[in-house]
Amino acid sequence: MSLTLPLNAKYIHIMKLLVTGGAGYIGSHTVRKLKQAHHEVIIFDNLSSGHRDAVRDFELFEGDLSNKQDLEKVFSQNSFDGVVHFAGSIEAGESMTDPKRFFDNNFVCGLNLLEAMLAHNVKKIVFSSTAAVYGEPEKMPIEETDPKNPTNIYGLTKLMFEQVLDAYDHAYGLKSVALRYFNATGADPSGEIGPDHKNKTHLLTLTLLTALGQRNAIKIFGTDYPTPDGTGIRDYVHVNDLADAHVLALDYLTKNNTSNKFNLGNEKGTSVRRVIEMSKEITGVDFKVIQEPRREGDPANLFASSQKAKTIFDWQPQFPNMEDIIKTAWNWHKNHPNGFEK
Repeated sequence: MSLTLPLNAKYIHIMKLLVTGGAGYIGSHTVRKLKQAHHEVIIFDNLSSGHRDAVRDFELFEGDLSNKQDLEKVFSQNSFDGVVHFAGSIEAGESMTDPKRFFDNNFVCGLNLLEAMLAHNVKKIVFSSTAAVYGEPEKMPIEETDPKNPTNIYGLTKLMFEQVLDAYDHAYGLKSVALRYFNATGADPSGEIGPDHKNKTHLLTLTLLTALGQRNAIKIFGTDYPTPDGTGIRDYVHVNDLADAHVLALDYLTKNNTSNKFNLGNEKGTSVRRVIEMSKEITGVDFKVIQEPRREGDPANLFASSQKAKTIFDWQPQFPNMEDIIKTAWNWHKNHPNGFEK
């Protein structure tokens, strides 16, 4: 059962939570924030892309969402108040060449999770969604009510699961908050955890690894976009700001018992070229940059309106400046050049 803190506390409801994919990049930052808010956390992760060292101070149940017995075991051993669901496949490009894995991991495994939740009367979930549900935007900034036309299977599977959550709310009273992230980046300022993806596709990670000499050059795909410097503009949001939003979303769910969907971004874009220039300034390394043609499906501009999250649950990003985000990421990468490997 959830407990209650004094009314002057920032987070009112203390919950016991299952966090799927909690050993991953955003998950590991979020479980720290949940712990700071006094929630009790059990992580459910198969460690296919997460890292045990990222969550060594937390209880980890090593299991797979494709295995219903694993789910039954963790739910029968615990009395959860809610779930935070990160587990899934995230590489948009790969989703087009291996769609089955994405439908399995992001959709079928999600249904397994919801089945276990309903069987154990757990009726609250915060879902890790994505700006990829929108596809090619018709206007900027993107608002939650804008059309959803995913251009890749990754975005499609996230949108499908959002639609399942709507149906489960209507039919079974399962309440959800879907958080649509823009470009998650940065690292915890402590330098103890940060991005360590097995498939490295994030611009800032690739750029900083180039600064470390682990890559020969960084590539810019497309220099002829209708933007000030010709390169694509994206909305980068610090991973700890995303983590804070999950804590607020749980509080919102508990207080209001109402499903909702929110964009999470910094509401301003930074161009690919500017990210690379800032990284050179911060690292002090003048690494090689290669200009390539555009990639199919890459829009010129992509940035969020996050006013809904700011208004409804008072989300206030602590890292609105790209320079500060890059500094936290560089602090992690230069001290952990091989990620969590010793």
